[in-house]
Amino acid sequence: VQLQASGGGSVQAGGSLRLSCSTSGRTFSNFHIGWFRQAPGKEREFVAAILWSGGSTRYGDSVKGRFTVSRDNSKNTAYLQMNNLKPEDTAIYYCAANDNIGASYFWAEARYDYWGQGTLVTVSS
Repeated sequence: VQLQASGGGSVQAGGSLRLSCSTSGRTFSNFHIGWFRQAPGKEREFVAAILWSGGSTRYGDSVKGRFTVSRDNSKNTAYLQMNNLKPEDTAIYYCAANDNIGASYFWAEARYDYWGQGTLVTVSS
């Protein structure tokens, strides 16, 4: 499966952005989708994940209550709505796919085998 994240940009603190993750190559509903980010000089961090059916989601502690992950299986696309952005949200955001449908901990980074190119989000104070 191929993934492409888009929708990044520059925004002031308190603003919003919506990222999209479009996929091709395999049936989208066969994958859990995760969002991860990497800030300059820092390790990659889990942001959010959504079950293949959309029936369950998971968030990193730093984004809970501000970010919402969703998916539209009919459009082969997942989304990350980011509200109340903070300067510390500045990072390259990646979407990834996990086809270990029956496994537990669907949000675990180690379970994600397919990665797209990232999209840069810059939040200024």
